[in-house]
Amino acid sequence: MTDYTQLPADLPVPEDDGAADHLPGRAVPSLPLPSTAGDTVDLAALGAGRTVVYLYPLTGRPGVELPDGWNDIPGARGCSTEACDFRDHHAELLDAGAAHVFGLSSQDPDYQREVVDRLRLPFAMLSDTGLLLAERLGMPTFEAGGQTLYKRLTLVIRDGAVEHVFYPIFPPNLHAQQVLAWLQA
Repeated sequence: MTDYTQLPADLPVPEDDGAADHLPGRAVPSLPLPSTAGDTVDLAALGAGRTVVYLYPLTGRPGVELPDGWNDIPGARGCSTEACDFRDHHAELLDAGAAHVFGLSSQDPDYQREVVDRLRLPFAMLSDTGLLLAERLGMPTFEAGGQTLYKRLTLVIRDGAVEHVFYPIFPPNLHAQQVLAWLQA
């Protein structure tokens, strides 16, 4: 069984394919997304300030195997470790100026809720099962295990527009610290 809290040492490093170059400066579309907090969150209507939204492909779940070849897809592995890094640095991210922190994937709200509970996340996860944000903003995706998934990236949204994009992200288990350093700079 896979241990989702540890990353294999030989993971392939994702390369910048330019798929997120067009995002900085783009207005975030109005798109209410279900949240693990039991409400909906519209990223375009969060008001003034910065919001950190980290997008990831698929969190592993105990007792459920990852798609075949998952460790060989650059940037795929590490969703649980990334979530834990955002958990561990959540208060610091808020202190550095983030008004909100959210995780977002195409997994359904029940799947996401299990992750929030199991990993004791202090922030909500958002579900975009139809990949509507990807469609409206031209976000990068990939195919694995018969499904279309988000490529790992992080948006810093400020006053309704994309202020900054982290892409590609590696290693995922240190990414919240990268975002924190950027917010503090």
